[in-house]
Amino acid sequence: MADDADMMAMMGLAGFGKQAKKRTVDVAARYESTKRAEPVVGDDGPKAEDKPAAKRARVGENVSEAQDDEVVSALAVDPSGARVVTGSHDYDVKLWDFGGMDARFKPFRSWEPAESYHVHDLKYSNAGDKFLVISGTSQAKLYERDGEEVATFIKGDPYIRDMKNTAGHVGELTACAWHPKESNLFITSSYDSTIRIWDVENKRKQKTVIVVKSKERGTRTKVMSCSYSRDGKMIAGACLDGALHIWNTNSNFVRPSLSIEGAHVKDTETGSVTFALDGHTVLTRGGDDTVKLWDTRSFKKPVTTATDVPTLYPGTSAIFSPDEKYIVTGAAAIPGRQPGRLLFMPRDGASGENGLKPARSVILGEKVLASLSDGSVRVLYSPNASTNGAKLCVTRAPKKVTIEDISAALRDAPILTPHALPMFKEDEGRSGQRRRDKDRSDAVKTRKPMPPVNGPGRGGRVGASATQHIVQHMFRDTSRDEDPREALLKYAAKDGEDLRWTKAWKDSGNVFAEVQEEGDKEEGA
Repeated sequence: MADDADMMAMMGLAGFGKQAKKRTVDVAARYESTKRAEPVVGDDGPKAEDKPAAKRARVGENVSEAQDDEVVSALAVDPSGARVVTGSHDYDVKLWDFGGMDARFKPFRSWEPAESYHVHDLKYSNAGDKFLVISGTSQAKLYERDGEEVATFIKGDPYIRDMKNTAGHVGELTACAWHPKESNLFITSSYDSTIRIWDVENKRKQKTVIVVKSKERGTRTKVMSCSYSRDGKMIAGACLDGALHIWNTNSNFVRPSLSIEGAHVKDTETGSVTFALDGHTVLTRGGDDTVKLWDTRSFKKPVTTATDVPTLYPGTSAIFSPDEKYIVTGAAAIPGRQPGRLLFMPRDGASGENGLKPARSVILGEKVLASLSDGSVRVLYSPNASTNGAKLCVTRAPKKVTIEDISAALRDAPILTPHALPMFKEDEGRSGQRRRDKDRSDAVKTRKPMPPVNGPGRGGRVGASATQHIVQHMFRDTSRDEDPREALLKYAAKDGEDLRWTKAWKDSGNVFAEVQEEGDKEEGA
């Protein structure tokens, strides 16, 4: 074998048959194409030379979404970091897979979970095998990892005033959260002034109802966001009246264990409530352009407050970095003053900034995912520090369309013959609405009864006129006044009248067959 290889090399032969060209991918060029401009960093923030240059890649951008300026209002990442689910104001939920996407960044599934309702929140379970979809309806929906619907939880009776006696929510949903320890439990918040604890095995009724009462004469208030603590021992809820409530999960939920009125400005929508790993630190993102850090051990005033952080959408959230040294949130653009920003703020109150404009953000290892108000989602990553994720998609070129792909697409295409005979005419190419309109005018298909003939008769039908109608109703029908007995007696026999039907034997008389005795029959035989 070695001699053959040496002989082929000496003759300049590399092998037999046509050799396929090896595809080479310029990884550095692809990374460079996704590079963003150098961020502007203040003196008190991190230096650009201290860490590898951050780079970005657009996970997905739908042209129609960008033109319609639909906000991506919800974003969630599964625990493995391989898949992302997004929801927006165009009513769609989209599933993305880093391992299956190429450089075009297209979702592998898209659908409308609640038709014409915005998607408010999305949450993956702790195992990543299912996720919750919270839309503008009063019913939460549970889906499998691949987007197959598992359950739609019941809607409550809107005519029952006591919220404890309803089997489900009666108002628009706002947020949800999974129990960190028990995989079958989750909570939802709603405009009906309740937080409800659900079991995924029972979609007909919630497990527990937490009724939130406002200080304003005991009226209801909308619960805008909710969350579990990291150990699952506390539930927090932020309300439209500005209050922040915390309940212990081992209590009866009659009243909050901790509560502070005026945590945020009244009638502003608090976008998120998040617990830290220490169990006593709570982070809230208010609709009053503030981000506040609270300590449950001294629940009277915020530990830290960040102001001048504008937001235009109620879904804007704030989260902790994986090491919980920084708080990450988005700030909306102010026309004529500043663009949208992605803020990384230390927990001590100092702030740095990075020039993006998200409406919601999520931290994932060495990558940052941010959903924007222009209908797109961005992934910030480092070619040196990041592993997998967006790096897999950037270096994977889209598959080229070959003649075989075109032939396969055209092979099963319908052949339309619009000028053929009516009996062979194909209507598959006609839209459903146009076909129904045409069938509606067909009297045979619709079984429409024949209308009366006006004017002279035609088609074997006698015509009618107004004069004929008047004449027919001039004389009254008296058959109803006739005595039925008298009518039958008209056919009765008169004296001496023979009622036989025929007179064939009237003169000759009847001729009957002769009756034979049994002895005569035997002799004849």
